[in-house]
Amino acid sequence: MHIQWYNVIPELRPYVKMICTMDCDEDTDANQIRVLPDACVEIFVNYTDTPVAVIENELHKRSIISFRMSRPVDVQMRKGAGCLAICFHSGMAYKFFQIPMYKLSNTTAALSDVWTGLADEIEDQLACARDNNTRIHIAQNYLVQQLNREKNDLQIDYCLQQAQLSGGLLSVSKLTNHACISQRHLSRKFQQRIGLSPKEYLRVCRFVQSLQHMKKYPAFSLTEIACRSGYYDQAHFNRDYRTYTGYAPGELARVHHVLY
Repeated sequence: MHIQWYNVIPELRPYVKMICTMDCDEDTDANQIRVLPDACVEIFVNYTDTPVAVIENELHKRSIISFRMSRPVDVQMRKGAGCLAICFHSGMAYKFFQIPMYKLSNTTAALSDVWTGLADEIEDQLACARDNNTRIHIAQNYLVQQLNREKNDLQIDYCLQQAQLSGGLLSVSKLTNHACISQRHLSRKFQQRIGLSPKEYLRVCRFVQSLQHMKKYPAFSLTEIACRSGYYDQAHFNRDYRTYTGYAPGELARVHHVLY
């Protein structure tokens, strides 16, 4: 499978984490991979006649949107498929969709169910484009048109930023105190913007940071990784890895079909 990454235009950088094209031009389906949760939302716009992928044993023929919040997902791209993938920063997809995120958390849905009418229009435009550079340009123009700047919430944006900067190590009470917001209001806003409670979101952030430490410090023991990532003990570390990957930490380091 060939993957090509592209630059996100400045107007979208606060919201879009990554944009790429994925073309499975081999003679067979791509190998199944397990994609780990990171509290992000991703769009996959299909620009071919081939079904885009098998996800959790379900065949998706058209464009899809994946709300990969707190569970791993098994994905296999079909031979001949081609799609444009857009990954939003945590909490930022909400600015492009008129739907509370908790309604679709940890699901994969048809993009046409979320962007009624618009999804078909984008698919047609990308299918007719002469090359992938043109497809990226078209897709980013559509995103700019859908961006709802009225949905800025400085308190929640601040909480998301602090949660990420701390690697999930801030407590919910500290978030509420720093942002001068009640815990109930914060929880409601997080469910609406992300699809997770603040506590769940912080837990995923801590897990994601531990994965980054595993990549950055391959010579460190798992105990050291757990400590650097802010886990109270090895039991909590092991529990999160079982929950978010399906593997114990030591097993994850040895498998090759898991993407993180």
